[in-house]
Amino acid sequence: MKRLVANIWQFYLDGFRSMTLGRTLWLIIAIKLFIIFFILRIFFFPNYLNEAAGDDKDDYVSRELINRSAGD
Repeated sequence: MKRLVANIWQFYLDGFRSMTLGRTLWLIIAIKLFIIFFILRIFFFPNYLNEAAGDDKDDYVSRELINRSAGD
């Protein structure tokens, strides 16, 4: 089993070493993921749970779930 995992790891490692265009594409993918998960999150997805203080967080979540399921 260890030999199989080592062979698979070596296969992918050799494949990534020999890539030319692939490295550029992986860099573009990494930059896009960074923009999606870090930059856009800061500006477009505020953390509403920080507005509720202490023990009120569970009440806030339950209230929002009930309100959204009721169609309000």
